[in-house]
Amino acid sequence: MAPKPNRLIEEKSPYLLQHAHNPVDWYPWGEEAFAKAKKEKKPIFLSIGYSTCHWCHVMERESFDSEEVGMILNEKFVAIKVDREERPDIDAIYMTACQALTGQGGWPLTIIMTPDKKPFFAGTYFPKESSRGMPGLIDILRRVTALWEQDRQHLRQIGHRISTAMNNDIFRHDRGEVTEKALTNAFSYLASNFDSRWGGFSSAPKFPTPHNLSFLLRYWSTSADNTALKMVTTTLEAMYCGGIWDHIGFGFARYSTDDKWLVPHFEKMLYDNALLAICYLEAYQVTGKALYAKIARQIFTYVIRDMSNPEGGFYTAEDADSEGEEGKFYLWTPAEIKSVLGKKAGDQFCRDYDISKQGNFNGRSIPNLISRGPIAGHDEALQKLFVQREQRVRPFKDDKILTALNGLMIAALAYGSRVLGNKGYMTAAQKAVAFIESKLRRADGRLLARYRDNEAAHLAYLDDYAFLIWGLIELHQSTLRENYLQLALKLTDDMLELFWDPKEGGLFLYGRDAEELISRPKEIYDGATPAGNSVAAVNLIRLARLTKDRRLEQRGKEQLAAFGGSIEDSSAGHTHFLMAVWLDRMPPFDITVTGEPAAHDTQSMLAVINSKFLPAAGIVFKPNSNSDQAAAVQVCRDFVCHQPVYGANQLKHLLQ
Repeated sequence: MAPKPNRLIEEKSPYLLQHAHNPVDWYPWGEEAFAKAKKEKKPIFLSIGYSTCHWCHVMERESFDSEEVGMILNEKFVAIKVDREERPDIDAIYMTACQALTGQGGWPLTIIMTPDKKPFFAGTYFPKESSRGMPGLIDILRRVTALWEQDRQHLRQIGHRISTAMNNDIFRHDRGEVTEKALTNAFSYLASNFDSRWGGFSSAPKFPTPHNLSFLLRYWSTSADNTALKMVTTTLEAMYCGGIWDHIGFGFARYSTDDKWLVPHFEKMLYDNALLAICYLEAYQVTGKALYAKIARQIFTYVIRDMSNPEGGFYTAEDADSEGEEGKFYLWTPAEIKSVLGKKAGDQFCRDYDISKQGNFNGRSIPNLISRGPIAGHDEALQKLFVQREQRVRPFKDDKILTALNGLMIAALAYGSRVLGNKGYMTAAQKAVAFIESKLRRADGRLLARYRDNEAAHLAYLDDYAFLIWGLIELHQSTLRENYLQLALKLTDDMLELFWDPKEGGLFLYGRDAEELISRPKEIYDGATPAGNSVAAVNLIRLARLTKDRRLEQRGKEQLAAFGGSIEDSSAGHTHFLMAVWLDRMPPFDITVTGEPAAHDTQSMLAVINSKFLPAAGIVFKPNSNSDQAAAVQVCRDFVCHQPVYGANQLKHLLQ
């Protein structure tokens, strides 16, 4: 008989629902849990994760499904589960506490805190029993219980010190000017940490970190330092050749556990695929290399095929595990390959894609091109293997729709539509905007953060606003339709009203109308995704230049100044923010297109513009008053306006 569900059964989050049948008496984050902790004078056990997190699954199987662990937590603690993707505000605060207490962080995030939410113990994954020098969860819970009963005041003092440090030091940022030196320092840091053989900027584990690559392309465009471009192309090609790329069904996994991108944790995140698509598109504009355009197209194929809600939004992630085994969906043996392709074609495929008897992961093989390099051909074989693979048990899909991540995918699809000339990508981006407007925006205009199972919930955070505005700017630049620009401007006004710090400048993570937590952070670290403050800085400068709005220009400069001292001291961790610094240092670059929108001469001129890597340019469209008049483009750059040009060839020459 299935165990009686706990309170999480009432939630919409797939992550919380995964724990709804644990013997732990879980509470969702809310006043009911805190009231119980205060009334019964119990510490709070807070566990934070997300539905496609491999080690979250491991900890659930080992510990949270255990009757023994459940008995201790239910008797001595009040246990709370949080989905970090629904509540990034809670996650940001307690992840910072974990890093302050332990020097590291990650998920699952394990926090023990006082009933007034102040953390005094933190860690990540713990096994159930102590082993190999790692403390077990049961021992930790018993030790904390003893300390809570014997010296509660000491634990409260630790919680108070950590909370005070977060508010007074950790979440405070130094104001100042960001100079040219910050850009060169970030470049030098990336160059010194670059893996010249396999790409990337660290040893294992390796994360894609797309904003590092986009920053380097901008640095290259003004410095002409080919080292920057080489770092980008080496990394993009090595990631594609590795097992982090799904060669059969497309899409990138979250990160690689080794230095050559072979073995991922197999979960696929919407945000990585959006940001990497933009990187490959930018690299295609810079180099003209068809491989990069192909990879971007295949990312979009994966997302539109597997990650799209029929109504227009995009799902959050796909799990690493299927049938309880990590990566099982993605692995092959030579016999399986040959049963689909036949012996001759199968043998050739196995040689090219590293499918061997001994395997390269748990006795089976992750298809990859690491030793072979990018190759043409095998398209028919890959399609046959894809059809066969679709018969397998698929990994779990987290089908909640997050405004922030949809904003990133809207940006990627809109950018892809103009770079690749694909109207289908434009349509997908427009459908996603319409979905957010109808499902994730209240009648008063306030954005919400999450939609699932006919319910929108959680007041949108800074990232939701900033990432969606980015998507709308790209959609405006691709369609040249005024409605997308106007919506971007309206949401920017709302963002500044809800999140702006009138004392210190910069934008808080959660709005002034939201639940008040023990701290109100302003995040600037560009990690797996860029920080909301970084994206907002770029958005403000782009919108100011598109509209010539001095108010937005001033707010953009205030945004840079609010964090300038901190960025100057540690620029390499803030490469998306540095793209705002780079853009602010670039002189205005306006491209005004005058013509009939659908006319051949207008479209051919736009195709020339869209083929170029012009990250500092803003495109403005003016319809012709006379339909017989030829399309024209005027370029104003470096404070000089050139004579209008009337043909694609003239425009190519001018943009050189």
